[in-house]
Amino acid sequence: MTTMEAIQNRHSVRSYTDLKIGNDTLAALQAEINACNSESELNIQIITNEPGAFGGFMAHYGKFSGVKNYIALVGKKSADLEERAGYYGERIVLKAGQLGLNTCWVALTFSKRKSKYVVGKDEKLVCVIAIGYGVTQGVPHKNKPMESLCKTDGNMPDWFRSGMEAALLAPTALNQQKFLFTLIDNVVKAEITGGINSKIDLGIVKYHFEIGAGVESFKWVK
Repeated sequence: MTTMEAIQNRHSVRSYTDLKIGNDTLAALQAEINACNSESELNIQIITNEPGAFGGFMAHYGKFSGVKNYIALVGKKSADLEERAGYYGERIVLKAGQLGLNTCWVALTFSKRKSKYVVGKDEKLVCVIAIGYGVTQGVPHKNKPMESLCKTDGNMPDWFRSGMEAALLAPTALNQQKFLFTLIDNVVKAEITGGINSKIDLGIVKYHFEIGAGVESFKWVK
């Protein structure tokens, strides 16, 4: 499965089976986490066989069940921490999909007191990602019209349209899709337009856009 196929197949899943993640799959996932940590200077961690974090009232409120594994997105406090966490977290989510696993981004519906991740000095937990084998494969989310989420200077190039199609499939908080991509020549500006956890969402949609458009097709605005 290619990364683009993983984007097309990925849907958020909140209910999981008792099937454990196999050693080979876990090793491949850990290798991707290690690569992301090296590139991003984040401290992303995977916690397995630990149901306590999703066992409280908030997990019930969020309609999660059977969650025993999760990825903690941790990093040193900085202005771009949330965006980097979103970008690299989604890279790991899509790798998980290629490995046959299901996932769901989680902001507030888990118990921080019962969790086993480690937060070092000057670090912060951004959010977590539930991971495992889903009871179902989830369902597609509804999308806003592409034209409402982007602006182009003239006709829309094929690569930009492909990038936007991938961005539309990105998970965002409450499916709010509060982002805007603007194209001038071959330079793309991505920005948030409000909403909760929108900096995390920005990182997620930028990663999707890169996969759809191809990083060789454009440059991000500085």
